[in-house]
Amino acid sequence: MKGSENYDADQIQILEGLEAVRKRPGMYIGSTSVRGLHHLVYEIVDNSVDEALAGFCSSITVSINPDNSITVEDDGRGIPVDIQKKAGKPALEVVFTVLHAGGKFGGSGYKVSGGLHGVGASVVNALSQWLRVSVFKNGKEYRMGFEKGKVTEPMQIIGDCDPEKHGTRVQFLPDPEIFEETVYDFEILRIRLRETAFLTKGLRILLRDTREGQEKEKTFHYEGGIKEFVSYLNRGKESLYPDVIYCEGEREKIFVEVALQHNDSYTENIYTFVNNINTPEGGTHLTGFKNALTKTFNDYARQHKLLKDSEPNLSGEDIREGLTCIISVKIEDPQFEGQTKQKLGTSEALTAVNGIVSEQLTYFLEQNPSIAKVMCEKSILAQRARAAARRARDLTRRKSALEGVGLPGKLVDCNNRDPEKCEIFIVEGDSALGPAKTGRNVDTQAVLPLRGKVLNVQKARLDRIYANEEIKGMITAFGTGINEDFDISKLRYHKIIIMTDADVDGAHISTLMLTFIYNFMPELIRQGHVYLAQPPLFNIKKGNKHFYAYSDEEYQNILREIGTEGADVSRFKGLGEMDVEELSETTMDPETRTLLRVNMTEDDRTELDLTFTTLMGDQVEPRREFIEQNAKYVTNLDV
Repeated sequence: MKGSENYDADQIQILEGLEAVRKRPGMYIGSTSVRGLHHLVYEIVDNSVDEALAGFCSSITVSINPDNSITVEDDGRGIPVDIQKKAGKPALEVVFTVLHAGGKFGGSGYKVSGGLHGVGASVVNALSQWLRVSVFKNGKEYRMGFEKGKVTEPMQIIGDCDPEKHGTRVQFLPDPEIFEETVYDFEILRIRLRETAFLTKGLRILLRDTREGQEKEKTFHYEGGIKEFVSYLNRGKESLYPDVIYCEGEREKIFVEVALQHNDSYTENIYTFVNNINTPEGGTHLTGFKNALTKTFNDYARQHKLLKDSEPNLSGEDIREGLTCIISVKIEDPQFEGQTKQKLGTSEALTAVNGIVSEQLTYFLEQNPSIAKVMCEKSILAQRARAAARRARDLTRRKSALEGVGLPGKLVDCNNRDPEKCEIFIVEGDSALGPAKTGRNVDTQAVLPLRGKVLNVQKARLDRIYANEEIKGMITAFGTGINEDFDISKLRYHKIIIMTDADVDGAHISTLMLTFIYNFMPELIRQGHVYLAQPPLFNIKKGNKHFYAYSDEEYQNILREIGTEGADVSRFKGLGEMDVEELSETTMDPETRTLLRVNMTEDDRTELDLTFTTLMGDQVEPRREFIEQNAKYVTNLDV
C-alpha cells in the first residue's frame, strides 16, 4: 500500500493547538515513569515506520547518545518544509508545535499510519528539554531547534547535501522536570524495535548505544517479516511441522497478513497488530481469524473422516492449543474501542481476515495432508484432555458448593475478611510453615505451604493441572478461578507473596509458581497483586549490634563498616533455619520487610512468553544460550 508521491505542505492538516501536554503528560504518553520515557522514542520511530509502510523508507537508525539524548534518523521522504497555508508557517514547524497536526488526517500523504493519532512529534517536543530536527530534501539540509516545545531556532537551510539524500533526523533530550527517570535502557528499546522490524517486512532498524562503557549496537532486518516473528517465538519449542503457514491478501482496502505454526506446548500465543500497533485486547481482526480457523479445521476433519460422526466438533480452544500466531492488518482509517487502541472495532477487518485465512488455509491443508493430519490429531487430543479437565473442574466446583468455603485443609487462614487488608504467603514445605505460622499477623496474614514439587505448567495440559494438588490448593486459596473462570473480584488476598529460600531450589520453585500465575491468572500480575519476599542472606552480629544483609554487596559493605574482627557471621540456608522473630522481622512484618512486586505490561508480553518458554520448556539449546547471555545479571544464588 503506497502513499502519494506528492507529499507537501498541503498534506499537513491542523486539528487543534498544543496545550496542556506539559501539564498533563500522562494523558499523552501514559506516564512519566521509565515507560513514558521510552514511549518518546517509539513516537518518533513510529513516524519513520509510517514512511516505511507508505513505501518510502527502508532504514531507521536509533542512537542513545553520550548525553542520554536520542537520535532517530530515517531515509524517508523528509517532513515537508514548504509553507502550510492554513498556519502560514513552515510545515516542519507545524508538525512539531501543533497537537494533532500531520499527514495522517485525511490527506493523501499516508494510506495507513500508526503513531499516537499523529500527536507524536509535537508531544515529544513539548516534553523535551531541547529538540533539533534536520530534513534532507531537494539537495538541501533544513534545520529547526526547540526548547520545551517552543521554537528557538527558526527553520533555515544550513547547507547543501547529496542530491540523492532524503529523510529526517530528530534528536531530543527528555526534560528532567517532567520525567522521574531520564536514563534510557538499551534492552527496553531493543525489544520494541525488534518487534517493529518483524512487523515491517524488509525494514532495517539499527539500534546503537554510544554511552561510555556501554557501547554496543544491534541490527534488526527480517525479509520474512511476521513469518520470521513466529519462528523466533517458537524457537524454544518443538514445532509440529517445519514451515510457518502464511496467509496474505487485501480485501475491502484492508491488507491482511497472518503467520501461524503449532508447537508441542499446550498454550496458545496469538499477537494482533493494526498498522504495527499492538492490540492486546484483540478485536475484529482476531475474531475473524478465530472464526476462520475453527470452521476450516472442522470442515477438513469431517471431510477427511478424522472426526467421527458421533464426535462433537473441535472447539476453537482445541485447535489453538500450542499455536503461535501473528495477525497484522493495515487499515486506512482504523476504528478502535476506547482511547488506548487496545481493541480494534473496524467491522470490515473481521470479514477481510476471515475470508483470506479461510481460503488460503483450506488450500494449505488440502495441499499438505500429512501436516493437516498432525494438526487435527493434536486438536483431538486437546479436546479429550479438555473434557477431562472440565470434569475435574466441575467436580471441584461441586465439592466447594457442598463444603461451603472449600478452602484447602493445609491453608492457615487469617481472621480478617477484607481482601484489601489481607495477604497470603506461599511457602515451601513444613520447615518454613512452622516459623511463618507463628510469626505472622494472625489478623491479616495467611500461609499456604506447598508440599512436593510444583507442576511445571509449561509442559502440562489442563487435565494434569487440575489434578495437581499443589496447583489446586493455590487456585482454591486465591478464590479467583483460572482461564475462562477467572474473576478478580473474588480475590481473597490483595497481596500474594511467594516466600522461598534464597538459593537455587527456592528460585526454581518461585519460577514454577510465577509460570503458573502468568499462564493462568496473568491479571493478578498486571494489577500488582503478586510479590516476591526478600529474606536476608546473612545474619551479622558484633558486640551489641545486629545486621541483616540481603545481598553479597550489602554483606561486604557492612563488614567494611564494622570490621571483620569479632564479627559473628552466619549464612541463612533456608527459611526453616530462622527463628520466629528473625523471619517475622526480616521477611513478613510490613514495617521492616522488603518485597519485590512482580510487574508486567502488554508491551512485555512477547518477551515474557519467550522467556518462560526458554526457561521452562523442553528445548535445551535456547535455555543454554539464555543462561550464557544473562548470567552476568544473576545475583544471590547459591551454587
